[in-house]
Amino acid sequence: MTIRLTHKDNQLLNVLRGKARASVTEIAKLLNVSRSTIQKRLERLENEGVISGYTIQLHSSYLDQEIKAQVMITVSPRMTSSIINEMKLIDGVRAIYSVSGPHDLIAEVAALNMAELDTMIDRIIEIDGVERTVSSVILSTRLKR
Repeated sequence: MTIRLTHKDNQLLNVLRGKARASVTEIAKLLNVSRSTIQKRLERLENEGVISGYTIQLHSSYLDQEIKAQVMITVSPRMTSSIINEMKLIDGVRAIYSVSGPHDLIAEVAALNMAELDTMIDRIIEIDGVERTVSSVILSTRLKR
């Protein structure tokens, strides 16, 4: 069974990723919708098995819908902290790693479609201090432990 998620569902899940114990009222304010709308969405996502607990464990069918990419980022000197702070505000940025080699950071990003992914990468490129990015879309997972 494929679970269909809307953009609003994805926004709700992103809020829960960052703060799984947020109240319905708090989530409603963050997403600018009514409490009843949030409550209905939560109930539907629970009933469909997307949310199985509030340490938030996302169902694999949801994760399989995401298009994932790694974005290698070269930054201007002494700009790393401010760039990371800006990237924390972008929905879909799952992880940011400081690395050695030709790039300074690697961001793991995920979106529900290519247009969202493209917009997210454009937002990263527009951050002050980002000199260059190289992106690789993940086609499949061969091993994950």
